[in-house]
Amino acid sequence: MKQGLSLRVSQHLALTPQLQQSIRLLQLSTLELSQEVEQMLDENPFLERTAEEAPREEFGLEAADAPVRDEDRQAEGETDFAPGSAAAPAEVAVAATGDAEAAAPADSEPDWEGDGTVDLAPDDSEWGGDAPARANNLGDDERTDATELARSQESLQSFLHRQALSLRLGENDCAALRFLIESLNDDGYLEDSLPALASGLAGDDNDQFDELVHHFQVALGLLQSLEPAGVGARSLGECLTIQLRQLASARESEEEAQVRKTAIAICKQPMELLARRDFKRLATLTRSNEDEVRAALQLIAKLEPKPGRRFVDVERNIVVPDVIVTRIGHGTNAKFRVMLNPEVMPRLRVHDIYAGALKQHKGEGSQALSQRLQEARWFIKNIQQRFDTILRVSNAIVERQKSYFVHGELAMRPLVLREIADELGLHESTISRVTTAKYMATPYGTVELKYFFGSALGTETGGNASSTAVRALIKQFVSAEDVKKPLSDSQVSEMLKEQGIECARRTVAKYREALRIAPANLRKAL
Repeated sequence: MKQGLSLRVSQHLALTPQLQQSIRLLQLSTLELSQEVEQMLDENPFLERTAEEAPREEFGLEAADAPVRDEDRQAEGETDFAPGSAAAPAEVAVAATGDAEAAAPADSEPDWEGDGTVDLAPDDSEWGGDAPARANNLGDDERTDATELARSQESLQSFLHRQALSLRLGENDCAALRFLIESLNDDGYLEDSLPALASGLAGDDNDQFDELVHHFQVALGLLQSLEPAGVGARSLGECLTIQLRQLASARESEEEAQVRKTAIAICKQPMELLARRDFKRLATLTRSNEDEVRAALQLIAKLEPKPGRRFVDVERNIVVPDVIVTRIGHGTNAKFRVMLNPEVMPRLRVHDIYAGALKQHKGEGSQALSQRLQEARWFIKNIQQRFDTILRVSNAIVERQKSYFVHGELAMRPLVLREIADELGLHESTISRVTTAKYMATPYGTVELKYFFGSALGTETGGNASSTAVRALIKQFVSAEDVKKPLSDSQVSEMLKEQGIECARRTVAKYREALRIAPANLRKAL
């Protein structure tokens, strides 16, 4: 075997630590980014948060190399700002017509102060009907109150214990009531039977078992008399019955009393009949007429099937948009302005004093400190690049989906990640990271950026219809149907074909399930 030496040239992609951090920051949500910033502020002494809005050069790298003294800043009249703030609005207005502007190169300096407002001329007159708006206009005070409410919510057990303090009970009954309260699940139901609870405490002592069952029965009656109505029930029928009995009052008429009595009788029947709204069968079982059964079902529909729902201690997710789209003007003169939300943008800069001290004194340990300084510079630059990418992608989305911002979700057009990636010169994976867990505040509500992407369905004219628009159309058909003869999936498919949209029955079923719409047999009022 003869040995030899050969030289070969090849190319490969190396993921540097800076590039890895940039990719990771890009896919973080707003909450995760905030946590990442707080962690970096705790770990890196060269990174600091500006009390006011930092100037653009301090958001980047220049300030780290040349510390700015206070007297110099005052002499030059500098003011701090962050990208997207009033001093440097990170906003780009897009038109609803015309070709999109050429995307800036990936390595170019982001134009935070540019204003690309273009006139809007909606030419899609074939689209009709606006989708209902989901308002999310929380002010700063209201958003703070909602957050505090989510964190300071009282539990169901605490609420019941507070009510139990007003009851005059013996020691044993009080202990039994407290035990039952602690045995409730999150929905306010008592999942275990009274004998099962008593056997777990008494063991093999029969006398103690009988005594515990007696105390539990007394405590259960007291528990079911507390607020919220229906708490302590052992089944859905019992929960609804308790609430119906508490509705009794001296002011109710004879007719109202009869309807309530019929509703109580219905709750004693199998819940499947109630779910199917089988009026004839329920009328026969409760010995009532169909009109009374209909009135009773309307009364039952107003009750709360899960009394403990509002007491569940779950942190409410308050969606804060990363991008805000506002409409300026109406009709043919309307424009849309896309801007980053300044509330979610961290205001960071490199600490001037520490950076200057490190530059002037090169001694023992300076190499490790220089590395920390470089990490702070990379972090600031990567955050700046993250928001710049989000703004560019949002700009392209609004340009492509201009019909949605004029007419609503019925006018949504097919869009895939590759279209935006090709337009901006980015990879599809980058667009996927940008659109995940990032939200846009639109005139029709706050939606995730992925909401604007949907597959295409063929039409008779040879064009394409967005799956989002088809789902909105299905929801519109179902809302206008006759409850006595609800539309089947096949009928909905035929109605879509009449609109020129080719959509198979199985596709309609998939979209209906995604919209959480029950099948026709459950929507039918028998």
